[in-house]
Amino acid sequence: MNCLWCDEEIMLEVSWTSLVNPTKPKQICESCEKGLVELKGSRCERCSRVSSSTICEDCQWWENYHHGKDVIDFNYSVFSYNHFIQEIIAKWKYRGDYELGFVFREAFADHFHEKFGNMTDVVAVPIPLSKDRLEERCFNQATMLASFLPVPTVEVLSRVHGEKQSKKKRRERISSKNPFILSQKLNKAVLLVDDIYTTGTTLRHAASVLKEAGCPKVYTYTLIRG
Repeated sequence: MNCLWCDEEIMLEVSWTSLVNPTKPKQICESCEKGLVELKGSRCERCSRVSSSTICEDCQWWENYHHGKDVIDFNYSVFSYNHFIQEIIAKWKYRGDYELGFVFREAFADHFHEKFGNMTDVVAVPIPLSKDRLEERCFNQATMLASFLPVPTVEVLSRVHGEKQSKKKRRERISSKNPFILSQKLNKAVLLVDDIYTTGTTLRHAASVLKEAGCPKVYTYTLIRG
């Protein structure tokens, strides 16, 4: 098969081991894969930001903002934000290349098992798009990411239409009205899924709605830490 990004043919190595235990076919070539930089080393335990501090200053601020108790238990992200992944996201998310999302399937599933694999009775809740945005893009990238995980996906959040968060400054994001509505209470742990953690505002808006309705634990799992 060909690389989903550069269209170069992906050559598979054939050996006795691969014949006995076939590996999953890769969706991206080795050269392009090197451009996807996984987060390594010390990171904030709350938001996955690269940091020498256990809890970074941003997360300490959020803790104070929520009167001593952050509404998300922690966020875990897979990749760091760079120019290459920005280009992939733009084509996948904004220009409607649905198939390109499969580039992330293996890594997103593997890191789930590493970080969340021991959790039982947890459901994935993708961050929803507004109706207008969904019609514009034709698919929700967070729902696609959630489909890569070995846990049930429940779409219990809806979102009122609003200005794109990417166009807002940090202070505007934090002070914006909560855009999420919950259609069903969940009395089990929730894994909120989204493509990118930037300021954490969107995820915390969603987590607030879930926690206020009695959800005991809310974790967030994102593809990229911005």
